[in-house]
Amino acid sequence: MLRSLWIAKTGMEGQQNKLDTISNNLANVGTNGFKRGGVVFEDLMYQNLRPAGSATSEQTQLPTGLQVGLGVRTAASTRNFTQGALQNTGNNLDIAIAGQGFFQIQLPDGSTGYTRDGSFQLDAGGQMVTSAGYVLQPGITVPANATAVTIATNGTVQATLPGQVQPQALGQIQLASFINPAGLESRGGNLFAETASSGTANASAPGNNGMGTLKNGFLEGSNVNVVEELVSMIATQRAYELNSKAIQTSDQMLQKLGQL
Repeated sequence: MLRSLWIAKTGMEGQQNKLDTISNNLANVGTNGFKRGGVVFEDLMYQNLRPAGSATSEQTQLPTGLQVGLGVRTAASTRNFTQGALQNTGNNLDIAIAGQGFFQIQLPDGSTGYTRDGSFQLDAGGQMVTSAGYVLQPGITVPANATAVTIATNGTVQATLPGQVQPQALGQIQLASFINPAGLESRGGNLFAETASSGTANASAPGNNGMGTLKNGFLEGSNVNVVEELVSMIATQRAYELNSKAIQTSDQMLQKLGQL
């Protein structure tokens, strides 16, 4: 009987992990470039009380065995990298990626972070930076006297300067892609980090080698579907309640056993 208490306990823990993920998705429904998360469950090891194929006589064998499962555990977290909706902001430093790819960001420790959040700003030196002040790579510096900045779909950045008819090229934004983007490590701040599972980053100009193109004046929104998350939340709640009911039932059966 105690086995059922443990099994139901693992079920409640698993559903709690799933609810944590759903809550995080809903909390980030308005976060630029956020990708919805999920969890993967797997059953725990089994107690093999009577192995299948065991001999029941000299000439016969068990057609099936007797195995008792020991519950469930959360095996992995997942990340859905489908495209989020593009929102027109009108800001000439906002950039959305239509398709695959990540912006490359230089972190304070010298490593490179990757993000889908294209809400860039200018720092005191005119460099394009994230809202946290991290520099976009390759670096783009906008002159202080620039009257307008345009970013083409292929990543070319140009600035219009006073007294000049032709815009001045400032550089080209490069995107990075991964063989397994789901293997990236979430670092917070809309940033991802490369891992052994994600593979190494492959940098290329937007529109080349399978990379998406850039849309200036747009931002990519979260790909969280609120309706789907609410449905998953209800199903998770019901599963949690059923596991707690199994614990109550086991406790009642133990009480009956103690009264014998």
